[in-house]
This record gives sequence, structure tokens and C-alpha cells, in this order.
Amino acid sequence: MKPARQTVWLFDLDNTLHDASSAAFGHLHRSMGEYIERELGLDAAQAGLLRRRYWLRYGATLLGLIRHHDVDPHHFLHHTHLLPGLEARVRGHAHDLAVLRRLPGRRVLLTNAPAAYTARVLGVLGIAHQFEAVCSIEDLRMFGHWRPKPDARMLRRVAVRLRVAPEDCVLVEDTLDHQKSARRVGMGTVWMQRWVRRARASGLPAPALRHGRPGYVDRRMTKLRDLLRG
Repeated sequence: MKPARQTVWLFDLDNTLHDASSAAFGHLHRSMGEYIERELGLDAAQAGLLRRRYWLRYGATLLGLIRHHDVDPHHFLHHTHLLPGLEARVRGHAHDLAVLRRLPGRRVLLTNAPAAYTARVLGVLGIAHQFEAVCSIEDLRMFGHWRPKPDARMLRRVAVRLRVAPEDCVLVEDTLDHQKSARRVGMGTVWMQRWVRRARASGLPAPALRHGRPGYVDRRMTKLRDLLRG
């Protein structure tokens, strides 16, 4: 008899494991706008439009800046994620996060955030040891090209690195475009909505609240402990 195949849980970070809308997103949008103003010589309105246009087109503002303006990605990530006072603003749900250690299978953090920011957030939440690996945006590169979520090729590559089939992976994530790509390569999908109301209340972009779910989403939930219910 073949051994049972383990589930590999791929957890997003922002607005999945903590309230990033309150802790970081507003600050990040300002710092990215200021960076674009400074480096590309634009005014605030132009910089804001460019930031959003690249985010909508490529899934990450950084990709547009690399492709169209030859911006150094490490320089961009460092200067936009300095975020003074971040640690004091990070909030997770302690009882929910405690579920991680009870969840059967392997656990990997897969985030489009940079490594330094990710380490700061995980340090406050106290959950870094719950993951066998942490994949930040610096790890999401193929053949010299940056390919963060929702790049389907990179999602397949992540499974290869973990030595599992995509079908053994489940992406737990708040962003629907990322869920759609995960389903395209055969992964399971869980749409986490614990922090969506906060995002919408703050005026930041957030997926619509729904009673149902898109067809490419296996499960919609607001609590990590619901993962234990099978």
C-alpha cells in the first residue's frame, strides 16, 4: 500500500495571517508613490496612477517598474518597505494562528512581500517556526526574471522545489487572481477573508465580500481553524 500523500499548505502572509491593511498597506502605497515620484521624476498624481496601473496589469507594481523603467528591484523593495513603526501595528489573531501547529501536513509561507519585511511580521506574530520554508518575492525568480504570484509558471516551480505534485498543494490566500492561477496548475484553493472587511473599511483595494465563491475557489473562510474541519 502506498503511503498517504501529505497536503502541502502554501500560506500567503498579508491579509491572510495578519491585518496588513491596517499595519502596512496604506504606508506601502505612500512609500511606493514617493519612490516613483523621486526615481521617475513624476508628480504625486502621475506616480499614483502608474503604481496602480502596473499593479492591475502585472499583479505587482515592481514588475512594471522593472519592465518599463529598468528600476533595480532590490533598491525598490528596500526603500519602499522601510516602514518605521511596523512592528507596533502588526496584529494577528492569536487563537487562529495557534491552528497552524495542529494542521496536518507541511506548511510553507509563500508571499510577494520581501524577505526583510516578512521576517519582521513573522517575528511579531511569533510563527516563523511553524513553516518548513519561507518563500519571499526574492525567491520567486526564474531564469533571471521576477515571477511573483499570480504567475502560474512560478506556482508550478514552487511545487517542483518542494518535490510534490501541484495537486498536493493548497494555496490559502486572500487574493482571487492568485487563487485562479493556483487552480489553473491543479492546486487546491482556500479564500481567506478574515481581514477583508478591514481592507474595505480603510478604502484600500480588496476583493468583494460574497456569500458564495468563484468556481476556482474550493473553500471560502474567515477563520484558519476551519481548515481543521476537512
